[in-house]
Amino acid sequence: MKTKLIAAAGALALAFPAEAAGPDFNDRQDFAFADRGFVATRAEPTIKAADGRVVWDLSAYEFLKAPAPASVNPSLWRQSQLLAKHGLFEVTKDVWQVRGFDLANATFVAGKTGWIVIDPLTSAETAKAALGLANEKLGARPVVALIYTHSHVDHFGGARGMVAQADVDSGKVQVIAPQGFLEHAVSENIIAGAAMQRRATFQFGSLLPKGPEGLVNSGIGMAVAPGTQGLVPPNVDITRSGQELTVDGVRIQFQLTPNTEAPAEMNLYFPDLKLLDLAENANATMHNVLTPRGALVRDAKEWAGYLTESIRLYGDKSDVLMTSHGWPRFGRAEIGDYLEKHRDAYKYLHDQSVRLMNDGLLPNEIANRIRLPEVLGAEWYNRGYYGTMSFNSRAVYQRYMGWYDANPVHLAPLEPADEAARYVAMMGGPASVLAAAQGAYDKGDDRWAGELANRLVMADAKNTAARELLAKTYERQAVGAESAIWRNMYLTGARELRAGVVAGSGQSASLDFIRNTPTPMLLDLLAVRLDPAKSKGGEVVVDLVFPDRKERFRLRVKHDVLTYEADPKGGAADGVFALPRAQFLAGALAGADLSGQATAGDKAALARLLGMLSAPRAGFPIVTR
Repeated sequence: MKTKLIAAAGALALAFPAEAAGPDFNDRQDFAFADRGFVATRAEPTIKAADGRVVWDLSAYEFLKAPAPASVNPSLWRQSQLLAKHGLFEVTKDVWQVRGFDLANATFVAGKTGWIVIDPLTSAETAKAALGLANEKLGARPVVALIYTHSHVDHFGGARGMVAQADVDSGKVQVIAPQGFLEHAVSENIIAGAAMQRRATFQFGSLLPKGPEGLVNSGIGMAVAPGTQGLVPPNVDITRSGQELTVDGVRIQFQLTPNTEAPAEMNLYFPDLKLLDLAENANATMHNVLTPRGALVRDAKEWAGYLTESIRLYGDKSDVLMTSHGWPRFGRAEIGDYLEKHRDAYKYLHDQSVRLMNDGLLPNEIANRIRLPEVLGAEWYNRGYYGTMSFNSRAVYQRYMGWYDANPVHLAPLEPADEAARYVAMMGGPASVLAAAQGAYDKGDDRWAGELANRLVMADAKNTAARELLAKTYERQAVGAESAIWRNMYLTGARELRAGVVAGSGQSASLDFIRNTPTPMLLDLLAVRLDPAKSKGGEVVVDLVFPDRKERFRLRVKHDVLTYEADPKGGAADGVFALPRAQFLAGALAGADLSGQATAGDKAALARLLGMLSAPRAGFPIVTR
């Protein structure tokens, strides 16, 4: 019997109307797959950093063993119960996964002499714990190879918890990644990193308490481990689909899938094991075509196209399918059905969003109308625990058309606070608008209540009654949200309306990331920090010489713009500064005095240039202005 997914708290308005029919709650196949091959988990539930700080607590989600409460969408609760299963699991002969120790899975493949590890998690602490569990239960082996499936930090950030740089440098350990991995691994969060990190606290609910009233999961995993992130650069690049390597006696074939879930990504096939690894191109949920934390829009059409290629190359050869998140699937018939329907969900998303766009519908109109066909929406893995049809359809529109909807009134929109103040005045003032918002809330019309209350808050952030009502609308929409990250964003918004902006637990940039970031990319970062209010039309030219990298750059500020060129051939600089690049970055990003590094010209020139920069504002408001 198909069970319609309803809001957990009764007849409350969901963020978006539910699908006409949902999956069958009596279907327990996912639980059988998720439990299959369980070996053991850690005896000690907490994983700690060197300073004693708890990075991960396996017992934090014990509350999920209870039936679904009224405060969580029952479909999301089911997904949470599945993702919360933690420990070491046998996938197939010579292949195991450690799941539930981080946002992603770590996979261990037994080679002739050691472990081939696929995706060593986010942090060194959780990676070390995963390796320790595998060695304890399966026999100690050295790690002889790391494979990064793609360029997102939850799939490589824990590498230093498993291997030493000296062993990589000597060739003792292979580090294998898709072509372009290093560039994309360090670049995605560099230029817009401050804004992305701030928004990520909403998406992943990092400030929310874990429990039925707060964080229950992050859609594709429980949470992001806040440990020590690093980056061990690859020493083997995969440059073409069909490329095959024998790694420690294990044959692996690779399928490059650029510009799908990540700019640099690849799938793996183990022909001798009949095992297919689809990285993060296939999941136990619909994924994000545009992640709410911010990133470049992904290509849903190309994503579906690469899944079609995977079906053609490996669909009739795979007895087991595993991914970087979630749990494996077993049996060719099951795998074939899953791949086809999961592929079709992304293709339908793309094609129907574009069809409606070409019919003249606007992003919000498309988002409110697009629904998967019942045959696709009835599959648990196509539900929107992470990405959603409504959010993703707007991303498809954005990819083709940009933010502008062609209505000239939106060419020069008012700022949110100004617009809100005018609307509130037009509607009779704050008291009238608050009464209307309360009336909508009392009727369960949370989307309209939130729209009205948000106008009040944007017009006057000190309106405590409006803030509280808006927080209540967010909390009630969180109850009905099937998407884990929508729930997190609603609840985080409610928290900030009541408590104000709280400094998050986000990490400072890893030294590994900075060390592996090309100098031009770092200079681009400085350029977007130039503040015209500080430069005031001034001019300064500085030559930077980095002997340790054999690099020379000329930086020029003119017309309130910072530009640079490598290896300048002519002209003169106001000052020349020769120093290790790391020392320059300490001055540029942390304020260290660099005047003593001048080798020619004005010793104060570099200080003048750096004085024209402004660091990003920490903790900028999101739900208020």
